Amino acid sequence: MPPVATLAPAHTGAGDLTRSLTRQSLLVAGVCLVADALAFVLSGPVAAIRPQDWLILAMLVVVDAALALPARFSGWVALAHAVVQVVAAVLTAGTNSAERLSGAGALIAGYRAGAWLRGVPAVAALAALMIGTLAAQVISGVQDHSPLLVSVLKDAVLPWLVGRYTTARRGYIAELEQRAEDQRRDAAAAVEHAIAEERRTIARDLHDVISHHVSAVGAHAGAARLRLNSQGDPSAIADSMSAVETASRAALLDLRRLLEVLHGGPAVGSQPGLDQIDALVEGVRRMGLPTRFSTHGSVRPLPEPLEIAMYRIAQEMLTNAARHGDGTLIDIALHYNDSSVGIKARNGISAGSTSEGALSRGLAGIRKRASAFGGTVSYGPDLDGMHWETIATFPLDKAE
Repeated sequence: MPPVATLAPAHTGAGDLTRSLTRQSLLVAGVCLVADALAFVLSGPVAAIRPQDWLILAMLVVVDAALALPARFSGWVALAHAVVQVVAAVLTAGTNSAERLSGAGALIAGYRAGAWLRGVPAVAALAALMIGTLAAQVISGVQDHSPLLVSVLKDAVLPWLVGRYTTARRGYIAELEQRAEDQRRDAAAAVEHAIAEERRTIARDLHDVISHHVSAVGAHAGAARLRLNSQGDPSAIADSMSAVETASRAALLDLRRLLEVLHGGPAVGSQPGLDQIDALVEGVRRMGLPTRFSTHGSVRPLPEPLEIAMYRIAQEMLTNAARHGDGTLIDIALHYNDSSVGIKARNGISAGSTSEGALSRGLAGIRKRASAFGGTVSYGPDLDGMHWETIATFPLDKAE
């Protein structure tokens, strides 16, 4: 039996990061503690260390160990180091013991305060460090302004600013990474949307092509079968079979066009436009359905994508009329106006027709094609309830 894979908890990454920060804080605190302690002990003879000096060392050990505390205590740790500096200056005033103080922990405390604190706590921590450093220098006997300023800048302001800069840079890098991740996700979503839209477009085209031509093939094949059963006119049977052949070839040509578009190759023949609606109408007539096609208004050239869309809409209108009509006249017309162009189909409603329910897929495709060009679609029975009308209208200012 193969081993079963187990998934790590979702919070494992955050836990590892927390433990890593804790280890680093302990390491930094330990190094500062050792540095301050060694500097204190090795900077002079051990025999010269006074009892109050040992008290200073004890305070240094405590405040250096406090550097391992969580970041939210950074302000208090900085204040503690500032206080220890002042106390140490008071206890070592007038002696050489001040030389034993390295200030390593105070530097790290200033860095942590700048890195982890924001707003008033950050400013307060900086002020405490500056005041502590300045007071310690003054108590130690430094009176010249220049050394005082240098000491404050070097021991208080600079570590604090380095901490601020480090955090700001880390935040900037994190923001760039997040922005790149967002762009990657947006790009992936855009690709998925484009793929889904392309699939819907292919589905519409396949529906329009297959349903139209298969309907024609079915009608002519049925007519041929009936004539064969009744031993009808051989020429009529031949006409029906010829129409089946023509519709099959047309279906194959349209399918080849779709496949070439998918494969990115050269188109097999030109895409059908409004000038080929006559051929659609003729194909419906050959199915034995009376069909009339007319054009109203001044014919004008239209963008090729719009002509292709209108051709497919006309194809779907004729297919729906042939499938769901009552076999009476199918009327399809193009209407050209100054600001719009439209196509309208009208056919009789057969008894017991299911109206919109059976037409939903084709009508959805018509609406989708029209909306791509800012067009509108309306459909339904006319006022007398005896005819079904489908109208698609396109504004020319958006299509051109």
